[in-house]
Amino acid sequence: MNDTASTLDRVVREIADEMRQRTDRGEVATYIPELARVDPGAFGLVVVDASGYVAAAGDCDTPFSIQSISKVFTLTLALGKVGDKLWERVGREPSGSPFNSIVQLERERGIPRNPFINAGAIAVTDCILSGHQPREALGEILRFMQFLADDDSITIDNAVAASEQRHGYRNSALANYMKSFGVLDNPVEFTLGVYFHHCAIAMSCRQLAMAGRFLAQFGANPSTGLAVVQRERARRINALMLTCGHYDGSGEFAYRVGLPGKSGVGGGIIANAPGKASIAVWAPGLDASGNSRLGQIALEALSKRLGWSIFGA
Repeated sequence: MNDTASTLDRVVREIADEMRQRTDRGEVATYIPELARVDPGAFGLVVVDASGYVAAAGDCDTPFSIQSISKVFTLTLALGKVGDKLWERVGREPSGSPFNSIVQLERERGIPRNPFINAGAIAVTDCILSGHQPREALGEILRFMQFLADDDSITIDNAVAASEQRHGYRNSALANYMKSFGVLDNPVEFTLGVYFHHCAIAMSCRQLAMAGRFLAQFGANPSTGLAVVQRERARRINALMLTCGHYDGSGEFAYRVGLPGKSGVGGGIIANAPGKASIAVWAPGLDASGNSRLGQIALEALSKRLGWSIFGA
């Protein structure tokens, strides 16, 4: 093990130990009943560096519901399908509003502010669905995740998906409102079905950190050396993660952590230090904005100790 790997191991272990001792863990999501069952004491952290070295600690191999983290990958797929035409029905600006807000959508005539709030991700999902049956579109999303993580064992947690469908009234309202403005092309129930299921994909920190490597490596998959997306597109996805990846907490995350990142209400966050590493953290307790409380604290510590902020050490 070289000095860099040794330092990475030590920092990851130290942060995991520190997070285990904290009591200010936030609250697990309860509006999706299946997520309320998750152990609030769980914590995992994985960093995969540019050489492929993996530093891991805590509950790093425990699968959890990735929820809105999946929006990074559906955005990547949708851009691959339609390119910049996607921006005709989804914006690129921070929302400053809760992830499931309908007020902003009404004011802006059905065009979601960005692809990472719920309305925007539903519109992106509709784009992927066009020309396919729901099962085909969902299979494409799942296979893409498996390919990026180099792990065919990744699956959908059907209990979580069913729980979301039973209690997804706000998302249904958002989708129907967008449909009334012609933003969605497919039947609302089809688009929502695919959306709920890709949010219910279950992955571990290790799998997520592996899947996010292409964004840390300027669009290339380190396993193959081939481009997943062109360098410019990777840069733009990272820019959206930085400005919009944590809903109305995105500015605070950029201020404290200084890395592109995307959270999910399952308690996970993926982030990357461009050119250096792909990172995944999981701590189920959330803050008031729906972002992992300890996950953010852990990433702030990691960025500071390794000097990884994109704004300078």
